[in-house]
Amino acid sequence: MNFQDQLTQGIPSTLPPKKQPNPDFSHAPKRKAILSKEEKKLAVKNALRYFPKTWHAELAREFFEELEEYGRIYMYRFMPDYGMYARPIDEYPAKSQQAAAIMLMIQNNLDPTVAQHPEELITYGGNGAVFQNWAQYLLTMKYLSEMTDEQSLHMYSGHPMGLFPSSKDAPRVVVTNGMMIPNYSKPDDWEKHNALGVTQYGQMTAGSYMYIGPQGIVHGTTITVMNAFRKKLGVAVSPRGKVFLTAGLGGMSGAQPKAGNIAGCISVCAEVNPKAAYKRHEQGWVDELIEDLGELVLRVRKAQIKQEVVSIAYLGNIVEVWEQFDEENITVELGSDQTSLHNPWAGGYYPVGLSFEQSNKMMANDPDTFRLKVQDSLRRHATAINKHVAKGTYFFDYGNAFLLEASRAGAEVMAENGIDFRYPSYVQDILGPMCFDYGFGPFRWVCTSGKAEDLEKTDQIALKVMQEIKTNAPGEIQQQLQDNIQWIEEAGKNKLVVGSQARILYADAEGRIKIAQAFNEAIQKGYISNPVVLGRDHHDVSGTDSPYRETSNIYDGSKFTADMAIHNVIGDSFRGATWVSIHNGGGVGWGEVINGGFGLLLDGTHQAARRLQSMLFYDVNNGISRRAWARNDEAIFAIKREMERTPGLKVTLPEIVDEDLGFIS
Repeated sequence: MNFQDQLTQGIPSTLPPKKQPNPDFSHAPKRKAILSKEEKKLAVKNALRYFPKTWHAELAREFFEELEEYGRIYMYRFMPDYGMYARPIDEYPAKSQQAAAIMLMIQNNLDPTVAQHPEELITYGGNGAVFQNWAQYLLTMKYLSEMTDEQSLHMYSGHPMGLFPSSKDAPRVVVTNGMMIPNYSKPDDWEKHNALGVTQYGQMTAGSYMYIGPQGIVHGTTITVMNAFRKKLGVAVSPRGKVFLTAGLGGMSGAQPKAGNIAGCISVCAEVNPKAAYKRHEQGWVDELIEDLGELVLRVRKAQIKQEVVSIAYLGNIVEVWEQFDEENITVELGSDQTSLHNPWAGGYYPVGLSFEQSNKMMANDPDTFRLKVQDSLRRHATAINKHVAKGTYFFDYGNAFLLEASRAGAEVMAENGIDFRYPSYVQDILGPMCFDYGFGPFRWVCTSGKAEDLEKTDQIALKVMQEIKTNAPGEIQQQLQDNIQWIEEAGKNKLVVGSQARILYADAEGRIKIAQAFNEAIQKGYISNPVVLGRDHHDVSGTDSPYRETSNIYDGSKFTADMAIHNVIGDSFRGATWVSIHNGGGVGWGEVINGGFGLLLDGTHQAARRLQSMLFYDVNNGISRRAWARNDEAIFAIKREMERTPGLKVTLPEIVDEDLGFIS
């Protein structure tokens, strides 16, 4: 069967031969055994629901073996035979062009050059899944191929519940991932219910089909590192020859070395997984790969003396690097961590003293001991960081739950008041006040033609729009605009595309709308050959309620609420989004965050122009309004400015209260 026929077929009519995982791919670690005997039977019964009863006897045994061996039922037998990558939109068999765009984005998320564990349907973060199993993928693609513009597909944590009649203005797909009753949202609840096949961890852009490879986090990390060096060194001092020390080279964290190069510093990034380290080196995302700690020390000294701009991957544990650099008095100007500590007990963080292989065995066979090892490692990790900070290092939490898990392990990371963390989240110090409060966040797009020349054209369009906006922009946002102008000017040179022809930049509502309008006009005139998909990271102004990351600079006591994210996804859905998603979990962990995203197809029509104006405006200003109500000065400035130029926008503003209320002693 050809590609189109396989997509429209869904579950095959005849049982395909059994398949084994490809040893050349990186695979998810074995999940811990958490199900009882009766629950294992239920997990197998749940998996068999997708298939005719005549297959059950054979598949039941096979699925049980997968559950025992991997801790999950992935249904490897049903992996497609065709290559998994984003094809030009015209190659997808679909009645709805919007549905074809979603098919393209799903396949991009599962592309082996993009995905962290492609055969386990995991895009990034160790557990950020597009689907729970391959039957869900097959059935979803079939539904999308059949969908009309008056139907919507509803996705329950990877499971395609079905096509329902709707309207042309409704989203074509509505996605939820991991939406649990609050009392059942602890890490073990995810382990159990994911093993049962009834929920999944969608991360942010994995389960919402909007991941564009590490480029997305490259940009965010570049902006963060540039501004962190400005805080540490001053605006006028170059970061050349200065060290940024961090960890992680997986799905999202793999962007750090590239970001360091663009920011213009020495970046040192430790990674314990050889496949991840070699993959990033082969892709050109990191300049050098070193496996000996002594050699690393010498190489960094040389780079400091020569004031180099270079990225170095160290194949080993980050704790050893922090400790060795302390002993050798290697100056570290910036420090952070981007291991997947939202998932500390199942492969997100590897403890010092154990090899990668030893850790994987222990987390599956002796999870209690593994947990103790992780917590001991976190205490050592924090102690070493504290020593560097005492020497002048600026350390920030990169929103991966490092400080949260370190505090739970009893590490010395709490402030003197015993309530706050000793070190700030990067959102508290950098992205919150400098970007999110002003409405600047990660706006992204994908050229569905798959042509590099279309991406280049969109770069030039976006650059022109931003330059025009900067001409009359207030001083408060001049730096944000200039950083993104510089980014887009250099984006093509930095070879950031992995998978789909995609781009990202930080823009506010004005920038996003004007760029989208210009794209839509270019498509209508034929200057861009095919539609463009708009989206963003959930890590944005409005999309995410996350008290240790996106909303960590909310100080009115509301940072543990999730009203904003829920309003965001509902508001986007009736203002024109092509698809919407809402997730429990994300970069900081299951039960720690609610985050939402969207996708919007621009096809050059008047309807697309109407949708983009309404949806993008709300998508940003919803979050600015909430941040303004929390008394954030930058957000108050931004929403007042927006109300002055937008008839119909009326936002409740706070009265500022004196700090000293007098009667409270």
